[in-house]
Amino acid sequence: MEIAVRFLGTRPRTRWELERRLRRAAASDEVITATLDHLAAMGYVDDIAFARWWAELRDRHAPRGRRMVEAELRQHGVPRDVLESLRGEQLAEPVLDAEAIPATEAERAHAALQRHLRGRELPADIKARQRIGAFLIRRGFDPETVRGALRQAADESTPGGSTADPDGFRDEGP
Repeated sequence: MEIAVRFLGTRPRTRWELERRLRRAAASDEVITATLDHLAAMGYVDDIAFARWWAELRDRHAPRGRRMVEAELRQHGVPRDVLESLRGEQLAEPVLDAEAIPATEAERAHAALQRHLRGRELPADIKARQRIGAFLIRRGFDPETVRGALRQAADESTPGGSTADPDGFRDEGP
């Protein structure tokens, strides 16, 4: 119990992370199970709360797409059924200063783009915009969301509105 509590002292942990830490400390299976059950009953081990905390942390400091956040949560041992239960709703819990946290995927992409640009204008060069789009895609945003964020940034940087194909991506289709 002492090892688990010390491990939880730095940040919230998933059940899987605590179990790995206790196994590294050579605790028996019975001790691990009893410790995890006791901590879960007290509310210190909750994978759903961890997933919401992680998503809020990402939204505040390094906005990422939902796919990327879910991949990070899987790396921390959040079970697939927990991710499935949270999939239909907003991942990060609403907080008092909700204006500081992007609520939608489009807002997250726009926040990530603004953070990446660091106050600079969106480049006019198509190749540079494609690189920025690729950056957002690597951050876990889907291509349509990336196009929307780039169009929004182009509209904001161009006083009269955007020109044709401001994001540098060609739309497929007729």
